[in-house]
Amino acid sequence: MRLIPVVAAAFVLSIQGSAFAQEWTEFASRDDRFTCNFPGQPKVTETTWTSEYGASLPARVYSAEVGQSRYSMTVADYNQTQRLLTEKAKACPAGAEPCRGGGGATGEGYWRVDVRGAITYATWKVMQRDARVTHLMWNFMDLVEGHQLQLTNTADKSRTFASIYMHENKLYLMEATVPAGYPEPGLFQQSLGWLDENGVGLRYQAIYSNGFPAPPRVNRGGRGQGQGQGRIDAPGADAGQAGQAR
Repeated sequence: MRLIPVVAAAFVLSIQGSAFAQEWTEFASRDDRFTCNFPGQPKVTETTWTSEYGASLPARVYSAEVGQSRYSMTVADYNQTQRLLTEKAKACPAGAEPCRGGGGATGEGYWRVDVRGAITYATWKVMQRDARVTHLMWNFMDLVEGHQLQLTNTADKSRTFASIYMHENKLYLMEATVPAGYPEPGLFQQSLGWLDENGVGLRYQAIYSNGFPAPPRVNRGGRGQGQGQGRIDAPGADAGQAGQAR
């Protein structure tokens, strides 16, 4: 009667072997103020991110692969949104919807709405892929709020685990795709941490919501890692899901 658990455990260890054969390291980006685990040194690519209201924002993609598993972090700088959409609104036809933007709620060219809705928009973009969404949840990492998704990709039944956060007007889209039957990429997914202006890991004392005054920070005595000090199980997650918040 104990044969099935033993076989299952052996299977998990065998498919994890190739991933753990690659040395995992805690990578830190001072430019984009985050840390996370990557299998080796990630490749960094300069790119652009088009926001919901058409701003072409500077972005970077940090990526790495191990066998058929892929890991990436996309960081888009929404601090440029006000300038870009305000300029864009000046050139639009008189009476057009973006030209009527303004005031405290929307901003010229709807830049305020663009920044405020960045997490929702990025979540929607992930959901439009050729995949079945199997889980969507609100989450936080070191008290910075965001979303987590799980998807099963149609083409090869691989699974994508995506996390989306917004911190200091920067959007963070963290993705790991693993082959069908592989364990979830918890070593990557749960490693995200934040860095302050001095490159020191930070954690808040209450939930951080981008666009609102930041809560007080935990005094970490110069500790350089962004890792949390406690975890809670995420409600409603799939069996075996790492989906935990720090």
